[in-house]
Formats: sequence, structure tokens, C-alpha cells
Amino acid sequence: MTDEPPLRRRAAESRTADVPPPAVAEPADAGTEQPTGGPVPLTAPRDGTPQPVATPAELDEVVARFAAGTGPVALDAERASGYRYSQRAYLVQLRRAGAGTTLIDPLPLPDLSTLDEAIGDTEWVLHAASQDLACLAEVGLRPRRLFDTELAARLAGFERVGLAALTEQLLGYTLEKHHSAADWSTRPLPESWLTYAALDVEMLVDLRDALDAELHAQGKSPWAAEEFAALITWATRPPRVRAEPWRRTSGIHRVRGSRAQARVRALWYARDQIAVRRDAAPGRVLPDSAIIAAAELDPKDEKTLLTLPGFGGRSVRRLARTWLVALDEARQLAEDALPVTPTVEGPPPPHRWAERDPVAAGRLARCREVVVRVAGEHRLPPENLITPDSVRRLAWQPPDEITVDTVTETLRGYGAREWQLGLLLPALAEALLPVARP
Repeated sequence: MTDEPPLRRRAAESRTADVPPPAVAEPADAGTEQPTGGPVPLTAPRDGTPQPVATPAELDEVVARFAAGTGPVALDAERASGYRYSQRAYLVQLRRAGAGTTLIDPLPLPDLSTLDEAIGDTEWVLHAASQDLACLAEVGLRPRRLFDTELAARLAGFERVGLAALTEQLLGYTLEKHHSAADWSTRPLPESWLTYAALDVEMLVDLRDALDAELHAQGKSPWAAEEFAALITWATRPPRVRAEPWRRTSGIHRVRGSRAQARVRALWYARDQIAVRRDAAPGRVLPDSAIIAAAELDPKDEKTLLTLPGFGGRSVRRLARTWLVALDEARQLAEDALPVTPTVEGPPPPHRWAERDPVAAGRLARCREVVVRVAGEHRLPPENLITPDSVRRLAWQPPDEITVDTVTETLRGYGAREWQLGLLLPALAEALLPVARP
């Protein structure tokens, strides 16, 4: 990795000379000498905090302004995870040279396809794009070209890849993230939240430029291009519908027996119906811990139910009858209607390999050694070099004939990119071959 000062200078030089710098905090005591050379806290966007765009006329003006802008477009979206059932966007932030920063309220403006048409041909810059692409697509925003600053930082070998950490390390500015877990469905949004949201895109293009320079210096720009293109392809696929989602209830491993699991299932679906109706996060309707406690004890009356952990809240108590009905339905199920152990697609958990197939366990160990070694040589996280699931599937059921070509095609089928294959083969194919006994 190159030294940080040149990176910081490159980013600073990339800004338009006549654009004022972002606002920074004033010294706490004007009479005290302040340290020099340290990171500078950002307190407000350089153009001030904009108010959210909420009318068609305002959106038309934004579309015209961003169409006339130049260079990449920085985007971000704020959701209400942990508060709402849906993962929709409750605020969309954009910034582009010549257009400034805009905040858009997608509640009154759920269709931003006109904006998509205006900026669709340019590169979009997001941080941790996989978190936002789905909710942006819901409002009609779909990138054709993409630069993900978090993914770029991973490929460049940075250990800390959060937006605040990278902005401080590469650009010399600090961002506060204390509103990241806020309920963005709140209306009206507080001014401090709007400032926070605007600052999330304030330095994003500068950060993109610094990371792009680092990737280029390391010879990793082609790798990043493949990864960004794969992200765009992934975003166009319909969301996967998970079978039996109730099995992901936290703590379900403690629930023994199919009848008890039926109680988990009944309570999970009862909670889910209420959460959908209220547009509330399921955990706010009834915690997972409460579902597990009720499934284990199987209370048959309200008094017993309300003594269990997680059933003490007023809103949960009001729904006591709902929970008891769900438990009663599970109690009356016929044996053939109880949950059965699902058929597992793909390899078993790695900790069971040595018992079930020691030869496959040996292949997996050798393949992992290759991945860790190659990742270390190129200063990459192993999971970004190749997905752990791909390695497990390959080791559990390798091609009938193990050659570089057959392993390459197998990994391509799992979604591996060409740059990954180029680094891992032929070493990975060799790791699959039987080990000769001494």
C-alpha cells in the first residue's frame, strides 16, 4: 500500500478549486493552541444542509441539475432496519460536481426513474453497495456503472473499511456515525439527521478517487472492475425466497423435538403477520428469545405465558391471546404435519466432514490453505478472493476428472470471477488431488 499523504493529496487535488471546503468544527477554546496534522471533523456539508425534495416540481429541478452535472454521482440510502418490516429507502442522498448535494424523500416520490434516466450513463459511487442496491431499485434507481468504495478498500488491503474509517485515513476528515441506526421513517426528519445524511455523500467521490489510485498502483483495477460488474448483475436478480424462514429464529438450536419446533413455527408466523400489518420489525412485536422460551415451556394459559422472558411488555401482553392460539394450533397438529428435518442442499457443516468423509475433509483443508496463502500474497481478505461456500462445494464434490479446466468451469458455475480463477489455479486443482501415502 502506498503512503497515505500522497493519497490524501490526490483526493484533495481532485476537488474543483472554486468549491469551498466542507465545514469543520471550531476549536473548543480559541486561546488554546490546537494540534496540527490530525484528522478534521466534518460538521456540515460545504453547501449547507439541503431540505428533502418532496414534490414533483422539486424533483424535476433536481433531474435537470444532475443531468447537467459532471463526473461520477455519489449515492446513499437510509432505511429503518430494526424499526420497520420493509427494507425500503426512507431517504436517498446524491451528490455530483456541478449539481451539489440533494436529499430526496421517497415516501411522496416513490418513482425516481426520471432521475435514473438523467444519471444512468455515468458511474455511481456507493459505499457497501450491496446494502442499498435493492432499496434503490425499488424507487427506480439502477446503476449501469458502479464503484463501491467499501469493496475497493477490501481489494486494496485496508483492514478498516467503514466509511468513517476510510474517510479519516485517506482524506483526513472524520465523520460521525451516531445516526446510522436511527429510525429513518421518522417524519419530519431532524435537522441533525439531515446533516448526517448529506455528509455521507459529501466526500464519497473524493474517496473513490483515492481508492481508485490505490487500486491502480497495486495493479488491482481490473479485479475491481469485475467485482463491480458482478454487483450490478447480482442487483438485477429477483430476491431469493428463503424456505422455512422460521428456522432462522435466534436460539432455535436449543429447541428439541418436532412438536416444540412446531411451536416456534406457529409463533413465528403469528408474529410475522402482525409485523407486516404494522410495518414493524418482527423483533419489536415479539423478541426471538420470547418465541424460544414459549416453545420450550409450552404455556397453556395467559398467566403462565406472561411470566416468560420477553412477554412482559405492554404491547406483547395485549397480544397474549394471539400467542396462546398459535401455541394451541401447534399442540393440535397431527404427527404428519409437524416439521421435519429439511434436506440440506450442498455440503454439510465443515465440523462434520471429518466424521462423514475424511477424504473430503482433507481436500477442504488443503483448499483452504491455498486460499489463505494466495490471499496473503496479494493482501486480500480470503472471502474476497473466493467465497467460502464455493470452496466447500468444490472440496465436497469435486469434478470427476480433476484438471485446471474442470475446476475452472466448476468455480465459474459458482460465480467466481476471472481474476479470482487466475490467482487460484492451478494450485487449487492440485489441492483436490489425492495425497499419496508415504
